[in-house]
Amino acid sequence: MESKKRVDIVSIKVVKDYSIQYSPRKVSNPRDAYKLFERFLLDIDREKFLVACFNTKNEPVNISVVSVGTLNSSLVHPREVMKTAILSNSNSIMIAHNHPSGSLEPSTEDKNITDRLIKVCEILGIKLLDHIIIGTKDNYFSFKENLLI
Repeated sequence: MESKKRVDIVSIKVVKDYSIQYSPRKVSNPRDAYKLFERFLLDIDREKFLVACFNTKNEPVNISVVSVGTLNSSLVHPREVMKTAILSNSNSIMIAHNHPSGSLEPSTEDKNITDRLIKVCEILGIKLLDHIIIGTKDNYFSFKENLLI
């Protein structure tokens, strides 16, 4: 007699932890993106990588922490970035992380993950709007502004 295997039946959903007020409602440029992310990425002692999901009007729907790393690195996999985007039915996403050193120069790893995410987003039909690196207050680097996206 063949043994049976139990298969779990599951449902998957995004669970809201809390919400914040954000103005303006729409993200129209890298400065708006910086303002969206700054409260999560300024003045922390290690790298943190976030993804913001957007609707068709470029309004942020949610923000999720993808990774919390060390002083100078953060392990990021496209699967973890896209999980929230897919579950949120996102039209587009924007990614951001901080450099605790204050340096705005994108590392080779920063460029590599951005390139990988561009490809993944293209396959999934979710647009990658920008990748923002936050250094210090009012100090950021936009991949889009610098023609890297």
